[in-house]
Amino acid sequence: MRNRLKELRARDGYNQTQLARKAGISRQTVSLIERNDFMPSILTAVRIARIFNEPVEDIFIFEEDEL
Repeated sequence: MRNRLKELRARDGYNQTQLARKAGISRQTVSLIERNDFMPSILTAVRIARIFNEPVEDIFIFEEDEL
């Protein structure tokens, strides 16, 4: 799974710490998600999607071979 988290943070002017606070997670978790080293829970993914006003599936993108 790849994600657009870093791109969306840049678009909206958030650093990792700001996004983490808004999403109720740690800055380290944001970093791990961005590097694809951690898959967020559904609840966290929905929180992040709401922050960016984007559908979850437009932020967290499954590759064809993962489906």
